[in-house]
Amino acid sequence: MVKATQNSRPAAYTYADAGVDIMAGNDLVRAIKGLAASTKRPGADADLGGFGGIFDLKALGMTDPLLVAATDGVGTKLRLAIDTGRHNTVGIDLVAMCVNDLVVQGAAPLFFLDYLATGRLEPDVARSVIEGIAEGCRQAGCALIGGETAEMPGHYSGQDYDLAGFAVGAVERDLLLPRPQDLTAGDVLIGLASSGLHSNGYSLVRKLVSDFGIDVNAQAPFDDAPLLDTLLAPTKIYVKSLLGLMAKSKIKAAAHITGGGLTENLPRVLPDGLCAEVDLGTVKSPPVFGWLSNLGKVAPEEMLKTFNCGVGMVIAVTESLQDETIDALTAAGETVYPIGRLIPAPTGSAPEVIYRGTLDLHQHD
Repeated sequence: MVKATQNSRPAAYTYADAGVDIMAGNDLVRAIKGLAASTKRPGADADLGGFGGIFDLKALGMTDPLLVAATDGVGTKLRLAIDTGRHNTVGIDLVAMCVNDLVVQGAAPLFFLDYLATGRLEPDVARSVIEGIAEGCRQAGCALIGGETAEMPGHYSGQDYDLAGFAVGAVERDLLLPRPQDLTAGDVLIGLASSGLHSNGYSLVRKLVSDFGIDVNAQAPFDDAPLLDTLLAPTKIYVKSLLGLMAKSKIKAAAHITGGGLTENLPRVLPDGLCAEVDLGTVKSPPVFGWLSNLGKVAPEEMLKTFNCGVGMVIAVTESLQDETIDALTAAGETVYPIGRLIPAPTGSAPEVIYRGTLDLHQHD
């Protein structure tokens, strides 16, 4: 590091001399107040500027509520957004990764807070990111009640920034999921289609793109649109589709299929004595997964523990409720299909996913 000479030193130091523009941060807060207001919901007036966000639990009218909290980020999908200058959807990803983790426990998201850290605050970039966060909150029905923008020169380079999100939801105690005591062999597993890669596996995606010299701005080999549109498609938010069924106790368990894929996420909601049997022939993988698999010769088992492979959420219901559950979710705008069932676990075996059939990773719609 080159030391400043005596002649290059300012006569009187300010925070701006160190690379931090407090005025820009204040201007950003004022600029995004309207975005926060658009996410207003009972219990939150979505006003920004205080030291902490406030939520009025009494406004929920719940009898015996439990609070459920989740935190997450966007992962290295953010690197792709930064490198290509496409910042408007990663905020939706940020919200989705948190609120989908709440809803699988039966909780309705109440409020959300974000943390954006950067080397130098670029107001237009920050506003674009926060516009995405506000859109994600509207999709999830939760209020954006606060956040933090940290300018950290010397810690982040160039235009780099990072995101973290924090969400809190509420659920009546008797509706908390999963309900392991109710799960039995023969219960069916219903998959809810993903919108694509969501926000997992991007370190592998980026390595393949780099190693094979792929131009992400060129037309995708499996679509008429630019490849970047598929790679940055935001994570689907399942909250509103699922909460109605959960309130009626129709769902016994739900798993958000994130990093680790079906292989690692389904067992998280199963009790001892049960395994998930998944028929891979029923899984409908969007063409991007086949393209990635073919490009890098990624084995099916590796795909299944790295990506969602087309299934972003799985729910378990009694077999007799399968058809009405599928009808209800379809009416809510979801693409759903049975992918398997629960079976007795082999003696002494921990819950796991047992695959049958073959995953179709051909590049087709």
